[in-house]
Amino acid sequence: MSALQESLTAAVANGSLLESAKTNIASLLDGTTSAIAPLAIQELVDAGEWEELNDRFFKTLAFGTGGLRGRTIGRVVTKAEQGKGGPNDRPEHPCVGTATMNFYNVSRAVRGLIAYAKQFAGPSRKPVLVFAHDTRHFSRDFAEFCAKTCADLGCDAYLFDGPRATPQLSFAVRELRADGGVVLTASHNPSHDNGFKAYFNDGAQIVDPHATAIINEVNAITSERYEPVAESARGTVTILGEEMDELYISRLKTLLLQPSLLEGAKTKIVFTNLHGTGGHINVPMLRGLGFEVLTVPEQDIQDGRFPTVESPNPENGPALQMGIDLAEKSGAEIVIGTDPDADRMGVAVRDTAGKMVLLTGNQIGSLMAWYRLKACFELGWLTNANRSRAVLVKTFVTTELQHAIADGFGVGIVDTLTGFKYIAGKLRKYEEAIPADKKGDYRSLTEAQTRALRLEYSRFFVFGGEESYGYLGSDAIRDKDANGATLMFAEVAAYAKSVGKTLTELMDDVYTEYGYYLEIGKSLVMEGADGAAKIAALANSYADSPPTEVDGSAVLRVRDFAKQDIFDQEGDLIPKEKMLFVDLEDGRSFAVRPSGTEPKIKFYLFGKHAPGGDLSAAKESVKTGLANLWSWIEADAAKRP
Repeated sequence: MSALQESLTAAVANGSLLESAKTNIASLLDGTTSAIAPLAIQELVDAGEWEELNDRFFKTLAFGTGGLRGRTIGRVVTKAEQGKGGPNDRPEHPCVGTATMNFYNVSRAVRGLIAYAKQFAGPSRKPVLVFAHDTRHFSRDFAEFCAKTCADLGCDAYLFDGPRATPQLSFAVRELRADGGVVLTASHNPSHDNGFKAYFNDGAQIVDPHATAIINEVNAITSERYEPVAESARGTVTILGEEMDELYISRLKTLLLQPSLLEGAKTKIVFTNLHGTGGHINVPMLRGLGFEVLTVPEQDIQDGRFPTVESPNPENGPALQMGIDLAEKSGAEIVIGTDPDADRMGVAVRDTAGKMVLLTGNQIGSLMAWYRLKACFELGWLTNANRSRAVLVKTFVTTELQHAIADGFGVGIVDTLTGFKYIAGKLRKYEEAIPADKKGDYRSLTEAQTRALRLEYSRFFVFGGEESYGYLGSDAIRDKDANGATLMFAEVAAYAKSVGKTLTELMDDVYTEYGYYLEIGKSLVMEGADGAAKIAALANSYADSPPTEVDGSAVLRVRDFAKQDIFDQEGDLIPKEKMLFVDLEDGRSFAVRPSGTEPKIKFYLFGKHAPGGDLSAAKESVKTGLANLWSWIEADAAKRP
């Protein structure tokens, strides 16, 4: 037995190292082509960094329906990994481990995707895959590696010439009629993370039956070694640049329902991409439409450290603070921020007192849903005769205000599980419902043409979104799109100005008509191998022992999405997922769900007040009720396993 094996065996025996970590260390050393891996592992063993080794090797990073996501820089960086260093103070090499994002796992993921793409395409043609990446550490390296691997194994690859938004990858897959695509991104996660987000030929994240098939292919691969096909059978790598940007922007502009509102609006906007990709499309697009756009110079820099923010997530208010400060100095009316891969968008606006205030994801989405429905009726696209064909789509944990808005306009609404792949699944369903002889090449049709087809033969998707700051206004893209959302929200702002109101006044008008709704999101963070076990135990405890009374209110019903058969408003069975809703007799409710992308368990709290009466009093009452609800949940969670 080697000295390393002896050290690992002894560490398992004394409880310092997990047995699974020892097994996975052996698997990686057997399957890696990296000279860095054995050096990094030996360093960690010699230093007694058993907790770090457990975190890196407690599992093999599983390829799920969202792809891969994990640390690409360890809590402890070894000298071997640091090497000569890389751009933006990152190490030269990614984090060694089976539970981390590195070339070992990226190689397994892309080759599994390639294997399935070949099966799907058949022997008569080469599969086509598209690769994009954000500004994170190693994102470009991973993307170039994926494209090269693709060509080596007999597929044609398209690779963007620089960082691009996740929704642009979705658009490009559809535009190029590709078999799939990948974005190298960890979205809004901390800077030490990266990910591999996979898409199928409709431009949406992979779902079954393709997901299970791809996962099986990936899991069957245990080595990063591969043999390229014969040179004559290899594929090509084509670089995508301005031409694809222009096609994407052209489609985004069709989101404007009443472009005349922008004429003379002279709305001043502060935009920040939080060191990510959003400015590449949004800034020139907004300026081209007549908006005065200021940017935060320090945050224009594409930098995977995200050095000016604690978190590059527009869900978190502090991420927009530098933008707000600039708005205060410049007199700008709106601050818009997008996360690193520009699929999420956050907003701050001026209230009636001239103070900049943050809007929640639920408020942003509700304003856009309300405005877009209103405009569709005013334009005559929707009428009493066809309104039943129109639909909003949202996630279960997104505000019930959108139910009230949909009901008020007499249109449909559908709830899905969390994750835009489920909203995209509805868009796929609506497209497939159009007779083949009527839709022809659907992707080549204009927005007006597809709208007419959907209103006649299926359902017209007006707007979709989730509380976590993701929105979509067109089925030409099959993932949440912060670039499109920026444009849609700018139009709402122009509308508010046209009627002499602030956006907060417009929001209050919606509350007055449909009722006041408030939602609060909370999380308990538990990192590492031990944290993952605690999250699972806590989530299971709610399913096994749900409360019967919460904060003095009886539990009306418990909806367990993991165990019960739950159907959506269209009669479709909801896939099983670890999520549980507790509805209280007094109208409050909460949901609990382990995060699929971060080491946390999420809680969603919901409160409401019927229309009528004093709005200020209603706001205070609902706010107090949710504060009390969270105090109860927090205390109760501490008592659970």
